Amino acid sequence: MPAATFRFYEELNDFLPPVRRKQDFEAVFKGRESVKDMIEGLGVPHTEVDLILVNGVSVDFEYILQDRDRVSVYPVFESLDIRNVTHLREVPLRETRFIADVNIGDVVKCMRALGLDVYCDSTLSPRDIIRISLEEKRTILTKSRNLLKHREVVRGIYIRPGTTVQQIRRIIDFLSLREIVLPFSRCLVCNSSLVKVTKESVWERIPPKARNFYDDYSSCSVCGRIYWQGGHFARIKKVVDEILA
Repeated sequence: MPAATFRFYEELNDFLPPVRRKQDFEAVFKGRESVKDMIEGLGVPHTEVDLILVNGVSVDFEYILQDRDRVSVYPVFESLDIRNVTHLREVPLRETRFIADVNIGDVVKCMRALGLDVYCDSTLSPRDIIRISLEEKRTILTKSRNLLKHREVVRGIYIRPGTTVQQIRRIIDFLSLREIVLPFSRCLVCNSSLVKVTKESVWERIPPKARNFYDDYSSCSVCGRIYWQGGHFARIKKVVDEILA
């Protein structure tokens, strides 16, 4: 059977079994096999790949493997200029929005605290998530490799193991989002924008203790939830500051 030699670089090795990490290995294939299908068959979602070299030449996902090809697969580059090769990742969107799988609730809450638009609905099926991602140009955030391997998925980020701070740092650095972060501008519950309100306008809706100690309030423009800088705010602010440090 025909075979190709593969080598995956940097964090793409996280998706491989230990015996294949950070080294050349041979993989056999049958008939006409695209490099994209082969890469995903080896366990790496296509959304994590930014550059593929076959025999030293950059190719796209549709390249058909040939016997004895040598394939080098790279993640997104942060410092190396690869503008003159086949860049597989789309140009970042001017307005970055996300849709999250239900199993990363802490990530969703903290990203909303950073002011990032993260849609999450526990009733959505994987098919619904993909559909909304395409319709609204939202980047999928998930721990599911199978979801990111779906042929229709265009934008997606695999949430690797780690603390919530580490996971969110990777997302904002991966997409260069630090300049658009606007902490505490979005509702942590429904994801809508917050607006400043006077204490008098929400007087009947805030606890007596808050009335005595806090003067600044915001309200969600959709669900009406009230926010002030109490103990809960301080705990979330500590996490936000750590993410942005």
